[in-house]
Amino acid sequence: MAAQRLRPPDVRFFRTLYALGLGPVVGRLILLLTTTGRKTGLARVTALQYEEVDGAYYLGSSRGLQADWVRNLLAQPRVGVRVRSLAFEGRAEVVTDPGRLADFIELRLQRHPRMIGRILQMDGLPARPSRSELEAYAARMAMVIVHPLPAVPSAGDERRRDATMKA
Repeated sequence: MAAQRLRPPDVRFFRTLYALGLGPVVGRLILLLTTTGRKTGLARVTALQYEEVDGAYYLGSSRGLQADWVRNLLAQPRVGVRVRSLAFEGRAEVVTDPGRLADFIELRLQRHPRMIGRILQMDGLPARPSRSELEAYAARMAMVIVHPLPAVPSAGDERRRDATMKA
């Protein structure tokens, strides 16, 4: 009997947790990524595990370039992100280089050894794969790096700043 892949919880589950104010808790591992549908132009929300590195958010796609959310942001790289208690817009960069993807998996293994080790085992790798095994595994994947965009001040922010400068 073939091994059955675990399905992640529906995105509505995570949207509800964020809506209930539990973003600071659930957001330690899961962020909500909003892309623009490449065909419909509608907002599409996906719950994803992530790693934060130097202010950017790294997301892995086990389905590589075939994942709908990756295909959406290839068409439109501007995205929305909700993570912990933050909400911001960002620019998505798609990475398919196996070396960079292997670096990302190694970082995830350092930060979450049991969870990532188990995921690798479910995909037929050892819990602590060699670098060459990681690069071969990563060759079918994609990674997305979300770079937060600078916040655009609202008109109210400008008036408050002007009033503060005059005082």
